Amino acid sequence: MGIGKWITGGLGYVMGGPIGAVVGYIIGTMLFEAGDASKIGSGDAKRSYDSRRTAPNDFLISLLVFIAAVMKADGKVLKSELDVVKSFLLSTYGESKAKDALLILRDVLKKNYDVIPIARQIAQNLSYSGRLEMLHLMFDIANADNDVSQSEILLIRRVASAMGISDADYTSIASMFSKTKAKSADWAYDVLEISRSASDDEVKKAYRRMAMKYHPDKVNTMGEEVKKKATEKFRAVNEAYNAIKTERGMA
Repeated sequence: MGIGKWITGGLGYVMGGPIGAVVGYIIGTMLFEAGDASKIGSGDAKRSYDSRRTAPNDFLISLLVFIAAVMKADGKVLKSELDVVKSFLLSTYGESKAKDALLILRDVLKKNYDVIPIARQIAQNLSYSGRLEMLHLMFDIANADNDVSQSEILLIRRVASAMGISDADYTSIASMFSKTKAKSADWAYDVLEISRSASDDEVKKAYRRMAMKYHPDKVNTMGEEVKKKATEKFRAVNEAYNAIKTERGMA
């Protein structure tokens, strides 16, 4: 089956460690449903778990585990959340692979995984820019019903910490989804990772730093939807900077 070919043939670091256990479960489930349970542990389902190279499907498999965790964090899996996931998968991977990924997500949703060891494995193997995109998408899914619950925030915060994302970067991205955004300019300072006491020159330096950090070119090879998410953050940085400039009367 097509899904079996890419899940066993295009993976690197995720075939080892705690994510390897997830992949093993997925492969076993696919073979069982195909009536080929005798092949579990052999052939395509058997891989060396020593690889540490990054392969094209590592980002997707890792992300699907976090997607499932966020979707279940508040005790219910919503259609609005699934629509966000479908849109992301279709835009990034195309119809065929998106369909396969949704089948994998279905299986991952059936089990409860400890996401912290998985996040730590990702921290060792995925670029920092890639991890920031994972964090952004997790918030996107949590916010699909326009209400990021406390349980979702706690989960995302723990995952971000385990992935090695700094407190400042976590707060910056979280602020982009803040409900108080329209009521206060505080969110703008959080997005730029500075305090209200920052001088105008420090505001300008922070803007340049954040614009560089979230520039879409940083994730140019990760697919159009990932690049789109980076563009959203890039725009949020510009929006925050403009809000501060207006508030202060900066030129």
